[in-house]
Amino acid sequence: MTQEMRVALGQHSAATHEYLTFAKQLGVGGVQFNMVGKGIDLIPEDIDLPEDKGYWEVADLKRLKQRVNDYELELEAIENVPRHFYIDAMLNGPRREEQTANYQTIVRNMGEAGIPILGLHWMPNLVWRTPMSTGRGGVKVTAFDLERALAGDVITGLTQIAEAEDREYSEEEMFDNYVAFMGAVLPVAEEAGVKIALHPADPPVPSLGGIARVFYKPENFKRALEAAPSPNHGLDFCMGCFSEMIYAEGSNNDGVLAAMRYFGERGKIFYVHFRDVQGCVPKFQECFPGEGNMNVVAAIQTLKAVGFTGFIIDDHVPEMIDDDGWRHRGHAYSTGYIMALVEAVKQLA
Repeated sequence: MTQEMRVALGQHSAATHEYLTFAKQLGVGGVQFNMVGKGIDLIPEDIDLPEDKGYWEVADLKRLKQRVNDYELELEAIENVPRHFYIDAMLNGPRREEQTANYQTIVRNMGEAGIPILGLHWMPNLVWRTPMSTGRGGVKVTAFDLERALAGDVITGLTQIAEAEDREYSEEEMFDNYVAFMGAVLPVAEEAGVKIALHPADPPVPSLGGIARVFYKPENFKRALEAAPSPNHGLDFCMGCFSEMIYAEGSNNDGVLAAMRYFGERGKIFYVHFRDVQGCVPKFQECFPGEGNMNVVAAIQTLKAVGFTGFIIDDHVPEMIDDDGWRHRGHAYSTGYIMALVEAVKQLA
């Protein structure tokens, strides 16, 4: 069956009845799980969890996929493995070879389980945000202000890794670590039939906490794809992050669309985070789709024009009144908005 551009539901960490039922009620055809801070406990509570070995077993991945399929949904991707699974691979630490081998095992096991995409980030100290801001109608939204972050006013993502090592990690060092890691992983991914989708640095600034962010500008993605060439090496094109970085370079949303065209025409966009922001680094905040930097209609039109056949998720969303911790109301609004955009653009001649 030929695939086409479609909308999925993502950014959840557990295959619960509520999440999967919610996805069905919204009318999407598939789901994605984000595992950046989780172990194999994305498996429902009624399934026994194996010991944390630094990788996921085939049997657990198959059970996860079957559970999703039982709700007549597709498991589109797993985004991220827990950071502790590959932190030494990112920082060239003493367990680098062991963790790289474990990551290869994850890729093989995902292939055997029939899960087609594994999302990847290269941020040892994760996503950084400063205190929450407010948006339309008083919704709560995440925000970033570099000046506040450098003063230590950070609410998520801050770690002690750089301080513990008593050193800084340069951009070239972190880039070289990435290329070496992908050089070991991509042959396994090709054999297993699993695509590796790289997410940008968030926020896209050159360095935070003494660790270079690497993927904070478009040319570094181009360098990485050229340095580790493979049909299974591509992007999780986070529109919000590209907007944050390209605005910072003095461009506008046309620059984001140009990046979308460049990577899309080369078949390097495996899926999309359709997130909108207001402002750019060094200071921005998130918002509902359609009220930020981007011309969201033009973005969907661009994806159609380049022949994108992957899935789109809303990514981060504002917290609406009476929302739960996962922000189901924000996800419902944003997902419906994106579904309408996709359907309208598909109907255009």
